[in-house]
Amino acid sequence: MKTVPFGQTDLRVSNLCLGTMQFGWTADEAASFEVMNAFVDAGGNFIDTADIYSRWAPGNPGGVSEEIIGRWMKARGHRDKLTIATKLRGQMWDGPDGEGLSRAHITRAVEDSLRRLQVETIDLYQTHWPDEKVSMEETFGVFGELVASGKVRHIGLSNYTTSQLAEAYALGDGRLPRFVSLQPHYNLVWREEYESNKMQFCADNGIAVIPYSPLEGGFLSGKYKRGEKPPTTPRSYGARKFMTEEGFAVTEALATVAAEKGVSESAVAIAWLLQRPGVTAPIIGANSPAQLADLLPASELSLSDADL
Repeated sequence: MKTVPFGQTDLRVSNLCLGTMQFGWTADEAASFEVMNAFVDAGGNFIDTADIYSRWAPGNPGGVSEEIIGRWMKARGHRDKLTIATKLRGQMWDGPDGEGLSRAHITRAVEDSLRRLQVETIDLYQTHWPDEKVSMEETFGVFGELVASGKVRHIGLSNYTTSQLAEAYALGDGRLPRFVSLQPHYNLVWREEYESNKMQFCADNGIAVIPYSPLEGGFLSGKYKRGEKPPTTPRSYGARKFMTEEGFAVTEALATVAAEKGVSESAVAIAWLLQRPGVTAPIIGANSPAQLADLLPASELSLSDADL
């Protein structure tokens, strides 16, 4: 797997990032360990999680994904070789400061994440989405203290508008930390939100870009065909809005290129992202090493102008 610079930081990360929302939800701890082992054995070193993963699952209080990663790192003993990213913002406990980006929430949430991950420093601490009830000065003021204390190395943002990105970036004047990465929703059938102006903003300011949902809930994996009745799974309902002439034109083009390259449609969809301007490392997810193996060829796959 290739490694690349992470924006303007001193980090070098694998050009695929392992997302872990499924850990403790659709993948149990044993399966999660197998996936992480396979990812690292293939040359991966960049893992992304969030404290809320996966509170929506029955019996999951949140923090389970972080706990699984922490136990795996302790068992394997290679924390220093990894870049660990997590996120905060969602509700993790009851009360007025149980969610958000206030000083009260951040100072408790970061300690909880450090404990669950069993680390002294979080390499990339990201806001999962904005908090309009709290000033950015308050949020980034706390982040500055976390960086100064060594509990956090770098700050990243996710799901911010371009104007919010500009406001946050302007705070990084030396007194407050400057965010170094953006985690946007971006893929072959969800392009305008990022490409319209965020792409240029990130390019102009050297921001690392780590897109999530590169397969749009499985729509770009090849499982949905024109004229076929889609499966009645919960994930399939999210994909139905892309089952249009334009959407199927994309999946059929993916199938053509995948057949020519001898790889999966999923790998081609991710490789397309890797060749978009400014993209550092798409975030991929898998429930098993076999699923992961289907995606890993994207790291080295080169697409021609005709393919693109």
